[in-house]
Amino acid sequence: MLQVDFSNLDASRIGPDQGVEWARELEAAAPRLEAARNALWERAGDPAAMLGWVHLPEATDVLRSVQRFALAQEGVTDVLVLGIGGSALGAKALSAALGGEGARLHFVDNVEPEPVAALLDRLDPAATLVNVISKSGTTAETMAAFLIALDWLRRALGPRWKDRVVVTTDPERGVLRPYAERHGLVAFEIPPDVGGRFSVFSPVGLLPLALAGVDVAGLLAGARMAGALARADAGGNLPAQTALAQYLAWRKGQRISVLMPYSTRLALLPAWFVQLHAESLGKAYDRSGSRVHVGPTPLAAVGATDQHAQVQLFREGPFDKLVVFVRHQQADRDLTLPAEEGLEELGYLFGKSLFQLLRAEAAATAHALAEARRPNYTIVLEQVDAYHLGWLLQHLMWQTAFLGELFDVNAFDQPGVELGKRYTYALLGRPGYEELAAELARAGVEP
Repeated sequence: MLQVDFSNLDASRIGPDQGVEWARELEAAAPRLEAARNALWERAGDPAAMLGWVHLPEATDVLRSVQRFALAQEGVTDVLVLGIGGSALGAKALSAALGGEGARLHFVDNVEPEPVAALLDRLDPAATLVNVISKSGTTAETMAAFLIALDWLRRALGPRWKDRVVVTTDPERGVLRPYAERHGLVAFEIPPDVGGRFSVFSPVGLLPLALAGVDVAGLLAGARMAGALARADAGGNLPAQTALAQYLAWRKGQRISVLMPYSTRLALLPAWFVQLHAESLGKAYDRSGSRVHVGPTPLAAVGATDQHAQVQLFREGPFDKLVVFVRHQQADRDLTLPAEEGLEELGYLFGKSLFQLLRAEAAATAHALAEARRPNYTIVLEQVDAYHLGWLLQHLMWQTAFLGELFDVNAFDQPGVELGKRYTYALLGRPGYEELAAELARAGVEP
């Protein structure tokens, strides 16, 4: 199960200035939330709406093809995953959380040369599979890494390099599709109506995760549960409810949205969430063209580590944050704290377990924030496994979609990212960007 405890949002607990009357607000917003639900599901059939991600958990044919490919990779001990942003963050978070008994995943999502060179020095080309992920095939960072990896493979393997490359790209367009066909490379499809930050349950995420031995079928089963709830009326629609909580917080002036899982295994989840919310909701214009400059600023934290770092700010700093905790009810394994002579002052810990301590810290931190009139709510997973993480990630994607409707912005484009990409192309001398290069030169911008 995935449940949400909204009690620390309620004015009865944190006061009317920072809190809301949650039951009344949910009832009042129900018609708007259900209209948003209807609009999203209706647009999901339009490829131009970029809502293809809602159907990914049902794509069993893709699941089977990914699983078959992964099973056939005999001798592969390592996978070099070349992607950036949405092409890496989801798989990176899930592989860190779930492990797996398959190949080791190595993500190259930055082009700093020293770490890339050090990684290649450690890997055996004959036992390494390179998975390049780019819908357009023109993402500068990803393709730069791919050029380096190709040279590395060719030097070591000669013509056998083709056995160690798999491509994930657009089914028809872009640079990588014809390149894969020319060289006879295995190529998986990124659906054209799925944006990068929503692509974790496409081959973008499923392929490296399957190679790592993660239960990808379990991920999709959990994601289907989130989709089922996203069809419910407001009273049972968890993604709509958490979107409403985020929206009400924004209106209260709580413009920073903190995601704080109480799990080291989930330490990379907030980085995925940061991109999802920032790129989807940070928009200058609403759908009518009015200038609005909306979007909660997402912030990453991890419990219990950040109890001793950021919680001081969360509890006593500005009243500008909504904190969302993620915790789980069951540990896969636990360790009991033994008694130790000479440390009797720690007797309150003797006989307790590490998981008991972690749960107590999560509950205590949430209450400490509420006691200081700081709004927070908690997402509770039954356990940290593929099913519940699939549910959680798809829930957060649905939450983002509902928030886009509440803010009346397009949650599926990213115009603010594109100009930086074009300036990069101009600085590197890409043909067709001469005017931008001249503009940068006049401004004194140099690479």
